[in-house]
Amino acid sequence: MITERVKKLREQSVNAVPRISMERALIEDEVYKKYEGTVSVPVLRALVLKELMSKKKLCINDGELIVGERGEEPAATPTYPELCCHTLEDFDIMDRRERIFFKVSGSDKKLQEEIIIPYWEKRSMRHKILEKMTNEWKECYAAGIFTEFMEQRGPGHTSGDDKIFKKGFLDFKKDIEKAIENLDFFEDDEALDKKNQLEAMSIACDAVMILSKRYSVYAKELAAKEEDSDRKAELLEIADICSYIPANAPRNFREALQSYWFVHLCVISELNPWDAYNPGRLDQHLYPFYKKEIEEGSLTREMAEEMLQCFWVKFNNQPAPPKVGVTLKESGTYTDFANINVGGLKIDGSNGVNEVSYLLLDVIDEMQLLQPSSNVQISKKSPQKFVKRACEISRKGWGQPSMFNADSVVQELVRAGKSIEDARCGGTSGCVETGAFGKEAYILTGYFNLPKILEITLNNGIDIMTGKKIGIETGNPVEFKSYDELFEAYKKQLKHFVDIKIKGNRVIERLYATNMPVPFLSVVTNDCISKGKDYNGGGARYNTSYIQGVGIGTITDSLSAIKYQVFDKNNITIEELLQALKNNFEGNEDILNLVKNKTPKYGNDDDYADSIMREIFDAYYNEVNGRKNGREGVYRIDMLPTTCHVYFGAVMGASANGRKAHLPVSEGISPEKGADLNGPTAVVKSAAKMDHLRTGGTLLNQKFTPSVVQGEKGLNNMASLVRAYFTMDGHHIQFNVVDKKVLLEAQKNPDEYKDLIVRVAGYSDYFNNLDKVLQDEIIERTEQSFGETGCC
Repeated sequence: MITERVKKLREQSVNAVPRISMERALIEDEVYKKYEGTVSVPVLRALVLKELMSKKKLCINDGELIVGERGEEPAATPTYPELCCHTLEDFDIMDRRERIFFKVSGSDKKLQEEIIIPYWEKRSMRHKILEKMTNEWKECYAAGIFTEFMEQRGPGHTSGDDKIFKKGFLDFKKDIEKAIENLDFFEDDEALDKKNQLEAMSIACDAVMILSKRYSVYAKELAAKEEDSDRKAELLEIADICSYIPANAPRNFREALQSYWFVHLCVISELNPWDAYNPGRLDQHLYPFYKKEIEEGSLTREMAEEMLQCFWVKFNNQPAPPKVGVTLKESGTYTDFANINVGGLKIDGSNGVNEVSYLLLDVIDEMQLLQPSSNVQISKKSPQKFVKRACEISRKGWGQPSMFNADSVVQELVRAGKSIEDARCGGTSGCVETGAFGKEAYILTGYFNLPKILEITLNNGIDIMTGKKIGIETGNPVEFKSYDELFEAYKKQLKHFVDIKIKGNRVIERLYATNMPVPFLSVVTNDCISKGKDYNGGGARYNTSYIQGVGIGTITDSLSAIKYQVFDKNNITIEELLQALKNNFEGNEDILNLVKNKTPKYGNDDDYADSIMREIFDAYYNEVNGRKNGREGVYRIDMLPTTCHVYFGAVMGASANGRKAHLPVSEGISPEKGADLNGPTAVVKSAAKMDHLRTGGTLLNQKFTPSVVQGEKGLNNMASLVRAYFTMDGHHIQFNVVDKKVLLEAQKNPDEYKDLIVRVAGYSDYFNNLDKVLQDEIIERTEQSFGETGCC
C-alpha cells in the first residue's frame, strides 16, 4: 500500500519538469581553472567531486525519508562539459523539442556562452574523440554502421555489491592508506601513477562523507524551524543517520538505503556514466538488516515498504542527462538504466529469494515508476510463487519487471572467466547485460548495425544512402553463383567494419584512462584499490568491453529471402531483387509478396531460417569475441538495441525481407514485426537456438493482449513460457501486455493517455515520450496468443 507521504513524493517526481542545472558545470569550471596543471589528473578529478559535494545546493523534499538529489531539486539535471560541451544550438534544441526535452533558462544559456563554452569546447571528450578518429571511422559512424557510447557519456555499466553495505568510507580510506604504504618505488615503474590514483580515491571518499555531514547539519536546521512534531522528529532522525553513514557501515535497514543513495549520487555526479550505478542484488543486501530488525521488533514490514517506496522515488527524480545527435537517437529516453535485481542465487548456489524479494516485488507493483528499472532473476531453484508473482505484475502492462535466467547468467559469467562465487553474486544491469557486481567494469562501446552490413555487401562496398564507398569490394552480387559466396562476402565486410570499430575503441579507451579517471567509482569497485589503478584504466577485477549487435531478426529474414527465393527456388534473380530494393518495392509487389509472405522467417521454430540466424550470430561472435581491449580485458558481444533499431533503420534503404526503406529494423533478438506467426512457444524455440551462453546478454520482447494472460490460466501460461525458455538456456524475456487499439487511440489522443507506459527495449517509458516511428514499431509488434492447451 502507498502511504499519503509516498503519494505526494511520487506525484512530485512524476510531475517534475526536467531542466538543465548549471551548478555542477560552474563548480567544475572553478576547480579546473584553479588546479589544472598543478595536480595530477586523478587528483584533479577527485577535487571536482569534493568541491561539488562541498558546495552544491542541498535538497530535502517535504516528507521524504531518504534524502539527496543530483541537482538542486527533482529533475534538475546537470551537464558534464568535460564529456560534451553543449553548443547554444544544443541548448535551444533541448529546450524546444517536444519529447525528452530539458528546459533551459536564458540566464543558463548566457552562462554556457560566456563561461563554459570558451574553456571547455576543445577540452571535452567529445571533441578529443572526434579529433582522434580516422576519416573511415567518421564515415562509418555518420553512415550508421555503428554508434559510440563514449561520445557524450562516460564508461560506467557496473553495479554495487555487498561491500558498500558492510563497510564505511572510513574503512575504504584505511584500505587506500595501506595500499599507498605498500607501493614499491624501487621495482614498480608505475608506483607514482598508482600513488596519484590512490590519493584521488582518498579524496573521493572525503567527498561523499562531506555530502552526508552537510545533510546532517541541514536536516537539523530544518528541524529547528519545523512546527509539526512528527516531521521534526523525522528530520532529526535524518540528521542522526547522515552523521553516521556513509563514513561508517550502516547499522540498520534505513541507514543501508541512505548510505547506498549517497554512493549512487557520487557515482552519477562524478561523471555521467552510461547506465547509472545501481545496488545490484538489493534483496540479498538488505535481508540481514531486515531480518534482524523484524526479530527485534524495531522494524515492521510496512515501515520497510514505505522506506523502499521513498527510495524508488529518488531514482525517478534523476532523468538521464541530456543527449543530442546520434547519442539521443540510440537512447531516446529519460531513463538512466539503474536496474535492480531481485531473486537469483546466493553465493553458495542455493535459492536467493527471501522475504525482501517479495517486498521489493510489492514495491515495484505499487510504485509503477519508470525508474528504477527492475528485474527478477529466475533460477531452477526459484519458487514458483516468486515467478508467478513477477508475471502477475508484468501482465498489468507497464513492462516491469523483466525476467532473467539466473542459471544462464552464472554460466555466461563463468564462461567469460569469472569465479563461480563472483558469478553467483553478479547479475544483470542496464538493459540485459551480465556482470560480476562490484568487481567488473563491463563497458558497452556502441551498437552495431548487422543489417546495414548486408546492404553494403549487396552494393559491393557502397553505402547507398550517401553514395560513398565505405566498405571493401567483395564482388558484384549478380556474379555470385551461390548463397555461400554471398555469405562469405558478408563476413568479409563484417570483419572490415568490426576492425574499424575496435581500432577506434582502443583510442577512446586510452583517452578516458588518461583524461577521465573516476576515483569514486574506483573506490567501490574491486580491485582498483589493491591494484592502484582507476576503473577506466583496468583497475577492476574483470574488464570487459562489449559491442552490441542490432537487427538480427531483419538480417536473418533478409538472407533467408535471398537464399530461398534466389538460390534455392530460383523464383527471382538477384538482379530483380536488387532493383526491387532500389525501388523500395514500388511496382514490385510480386517480389514483395514473395520475400515477405512466402519465405521462411525467424521466430517460427523453422530450422531453415533459424539456422541462418545461428550463422549470422556465429559470424558476429567470432569476429568480436576475445579481441583484446586496452584495459587488460577482452571484447564480447551482446544483443540489444535501446532505441537504436529505429535509428539504424532510418539510415537504410529497403531490406530483402520486405522491410520498406527507413523503417526500424528488428529490436534485440526479437523476430521482425509480423514475421512470428506460430505463437510464443515457436518464438522462444527459435530464440533459444542462439547460443546465449556465449553472450553477455540478449533481449527478447513479447507482446500479449491483456485477455490472453488474464485469470489463473493466463498467469500459468505466462510463467510456463518463461520457465520453458529458460530451460532452453534463454537469457532474458520481457512483456508488453497492451491492446493495439489502446495504443492507436493513445497516438490520436495523447492527452487522454498521459500515464500509459509501455516496454520499449531494455526499459519502460511513457508512450507519449516516444517518437511516432517508435510508437508505430511497438504497435506493429506481433500480438501473441497461447493455443487451447496453453503454452507448453
